[in-house]
Amino acid sequence: MKRLGAVRGATQCLNDERDIADQVSALYDALLGANALSEEDLVSVIFSMTKDLNAKNPASALRQSGRARNAALFTVQEAEIQGGLERVIRVLIHCYLEEEPCHVYRNGAEALRPDRASKG
Repeated sequence: MKRLGAVRGATQCLNDERDIADQVSALYDALLGANALSEEDLVSVIFSMTKDLNAKNPASALRQSGRARNAALFTVQEAEIQGGLERVIRVLIHCYLEEEPCHVYRNGAEALRPDRASKG
């Protein structure tokens, strides 16, 4: 039986429209694949991005890629923390899951949560 839950992920990218779009799509696809999710399982997708990323909104990039057409999308700027990892986009997806969530950290963002990172 599915229950409401959330999956998390993060990726690093260049401050470039194309790289942001590519990395967001790759992270999203990895999260759906790792958790056996279909887009019908999604409720909302919340992105945060570090201050040094401003070339493209990740929610817009995801929508423009044709993904997450029925989920609520939102982006916020992450709090600036001294010594924090730069060029990071994080995502929190609220969704209906059958299993425990599998979180995906990729492209350098594995350093954020090595205890939670999975290959994806």
